[in-house]
Amino acid sequence: MNSKTPELSFEFFPARTPKGFDNLLDVHAALAKFDPTFFSVTYGAGGSTQAGTFDAVKAILDTGSDAAPHLTCVGSSRDQIKQTIGTYLELGIKRIVVLRGDLPGGMVERGYFKYAEDLVLFIREEFGDDLHLEVAAYPDFHPESASPFTDLQYFKRKIDAGANSAITQYFYNADSYFAFVDEAQRMGVEAPIVPGIMPITNYATLVRFSDTCGAELPRWIRARLEQYQNDEASLKAFGFDVVTHLCLDLLDNGVPGLHFYTLNKTDPVRDICLQLGIVEQ
Repeated sequence: MNSKTPELSFEFFPARTPKGFDNLLDVHAALAKFDPTFFSVTYGAGGSTQAGTFDAVKAILDTGSDAAPHLTCVGSSRDQIKQTIGTYLELGIKRIVVLRGDLPGGMVERGYFKYAEDLVLFIREEFGDDLHLEVAAYPDFHPESASPFTDLQYFKRKIDAGANSAITQYFYNADSYFAFVDEAQRMGVEAPIVPGIMPITNYATLVRFSDTCGAELPRWIRARLEQYQNDEASLKAFGFDVVTHLCLDLLDNGVPGLHFYTLNKTDPVRDICLQLGIVEQ
């Protein structure tokens, strides 16, 4: 990897079919050439993909790459969390992404842990500093937060609870990321805050994701994507330019790393990394 390039990491979601699992391994093999720090694997609402997360993490570890499973508060007891983390430690896991998680349909109680900071505190109490703990950050602020300041306060509490670093929700306005980092640092946060990067390849999917999670999709980007929604080649070319320029802006301003949401696809992420000058080994 280019020595001037900050650390990279890539996120997968668990496969639900044998074909999907084979694809995940193919994507991993392609992206592993960029020498990422780790590959993270998501964890469905209420732990609905726990087995898939475990299988993906184990397969990634077996290749020699570092893997970071997501772990959520939803529906978990203290004993269940201890057992899960114990299993991960036995596998050689060194990093976990700790999240509050979303309630699945029909569930009204989160379980023993209410917020990500509670889970971070528990892990530190039970396992000390054995694990590097990542938490989430929201440059456009979480849709359930009352205000950006409130959201920053919640974020700082997760860091104060013992998190080592953070990965942001994706965004397309670099200024929102830099403003968030500046405000967090003014509040005393010293932990690295790594920007999350979402390649643009599909209009409907991105609009749905953005409307659900509260990530701002700037009006000019939304308008162009709507214009190109039935022209796949133009949409992908436009999305590639937008995200590449975003990454260059971030890198030029000294971000600690880039975390790519791959959606289990090789080409969009690989093409961006190559354009950024991250040379395959």
